[in-house]
Amino acid sequence: MATDSIILSTADGVATITLNRPDVLNSFNSGMARELQAALTGLVGDDSVRAVLLTGAGRAFCAGQDLAEAMPKEGVLPDLGDFVRTTWNPIILAIRTLEKPVVCAVNGTAAGAGANLAFACDIVFAASDANFIQSFAKIGVIPDSGGTFILPRLVGLQRATALTMLCEKVSAEQALAWGLIYKVCEPAALMETARATAKHLATQPTRALGLIKRGFNRSLGVDLEAQLAYEEELQREAGQSADYAEGVKAFLEKRKPNFTGR
Repeated sequence: MATDSIILSTADGVATITLNRPDVLNSFNSGMARELQAALTGLVGDDSVRAVLLTGAGRAFCAGQDLAEAMPKEGVLPDLGDFVRTTWNPIILAIRTLEKPVVCAVNGTAAGAGANLAFACDIVFAASDANFIQSFAKIGVIPDSGGTFILPRLVGLQRATALTMLCEKVSAEQALAWGLIYKVCEPAALMETARATAKHLATQPTRALGLIKRGFNRSLGVDLEAQLAYEEELQREAGQSADYAEGVKAFLEKRKPNFTGR
């Protein structure tokens, strides 16, 4: 499916979403945000899709917010809080709460909300010539799109503060060293590597992967005792799945399991 701003295709249990405004480095306007929100929402109940791959068209992954849409009009400053509420918050929440793995292939610059969009995904690959920048302070605003929540948890408060206040560009190799991303690939191998990982994840026990993601999300806001109790709940649910039964049976029979995502 192609819309004005994104391309959605499905094969081998993987939904590939390509941000498709390359002329503006895939920066987001309200239309693109609505299209991505709709695509992510549609994948929730689609049992034929068991993994998602997110990337960008052209030479950038995503340059964040399209500032042409957020400029003052007739001397009146826009309500940026409204932009965040309607544009970015639903996207970040959709990615984090989608109980299917979301793989991200960062093919070039990821700036501002574009960087935080990548960091919200479950497994992030980046081309060796890609880079990341928290560019918000350059125009007098704060990191949104989950930046103030996710970034300190990935790199610690000190580095997160420096990255957002100094607006320093981070190379793919540095992002890997700091734990911002999972793996760096040569540009020509990026999509093949990311797609192979997504295809592999699409063959795995989808419900268990979703519960893993749910558990990690919950762990960010509770103490150890509460998380241990929550792990008990999640494990009970996982143990009732067909994939658990198949996994144990395959282990005992010394064969490769055939997971169905149920």
